Amino acid sequence: MLAYVIFIIIVALLFDFLNGMNDAANSIATIVSTRVLSPRLAVLWAAFFNLIAAFFFGVHVATTIGKGVVDPAIVDAVVILATLLAAILWTAVCTQLGLPISVSHALVGGLVGTGAAKAGLGALVWQGLIKIAIFIGLAPLIGTFLGYFSMVAVYWMCHRCSPQVVDRWFRRLQLASAAAFSLGHGTNDAQKTMGIIAILLFSTGYMKGGFHVPFWIVISCHVAIALGTLAGGWRVIETVGMKMTKLRSVHGFCAETAAACSILLSTVGGIPVSTTHTITGAIIGVGATTKLSAIRWGVAYRIVWAWLLTIPGTALVAALIWHLLQFIPLPSG
Repeated sequence: MLAYVIFIIIVALLFDFLNGMNDAANSIATIVSTRVLSPRLAVLWAAFFNLIAAFFFGVHVATTIGKGVVDPAIVDAVVILATLLAAILWTAVCTQLGLPISVSHALVGGLVGTGAAKAGLGALVWQGLIKIAIFIGLAPLIGTFLGYFSMVAVYWMCHRCSPQVVDRWFRRLQLASAAAFSLGHGTNDAQKTMGIIAILLFSTGYMKGGFHVPFWIVISCHVAIALGTLAGGWRVIETVGMKMTKLRSVHGFCAETAAACSILLSTVGGIPVSTTHTITGAIIGVGATTKLSAIRWGVAYRIVWAWLLTIPGTALVAALIWHLLQFIPLPSG
């Protein structure tokens, strides 16, 4: 049984790696599209802050994922494996298609699908799911409003400055805003995998002293997501940073700062918010300060459809995988 649990932990870390790979776009798309850093330097910058996020902000989101989606009593190794396989499959396909989905919601959808397949809808923790569902809508809206108003504030403060001076200053400031966003992305998204690994160990009897998140889980998840960011999902980066709207360094700074503020506040509150939704909303917000026609709405609609389909789509895939795993003899004891 121990070898089986170790195998599932490896699968969880693979999911975390793919999370970083898809979400690399969130962290570096604006800083690449504004040419503040080259793509390779940008992913190094983002990966570094993904990694050191292990030492900040606690594990509140991990606790929500571990206990706030499905009843921990019905969770076992097969539930976790089916959840991870479904989330990995969905994430890999969307990354290949260049769609910046919410990897977090792929994981939530996987838990919903396997929990419902095993024990029915009564096994779902509706209070936690309602909170997540509310922030599916709120995250992009918060990002949009913060991005829009931060851009308006910058216009007001810098209206007497020449464009060259503004660009020079914000190219420097964008390094800080990209770091802040990567810090928020690392701490919020890595915690989702932490919660999965922790509930796996708890449900299989390998965690003593009640449900908690040991530090070795924290650091291994941050290493995995940082390596995924380092690999970079280049098609997704192109979609977010170059196809959505035309960005300059001042736009990149405002979008990243707005998204970072929203994500870090959500992390402290234990809410597994979508970093993808937040940064995309922020980019739309800053783009809208120029004119609404500056947004390529066809690309935005395609992304929104991917968001809306992620939880139900991953839930269906996860339920199917769970049923298939019933025909495979698995270790016990």
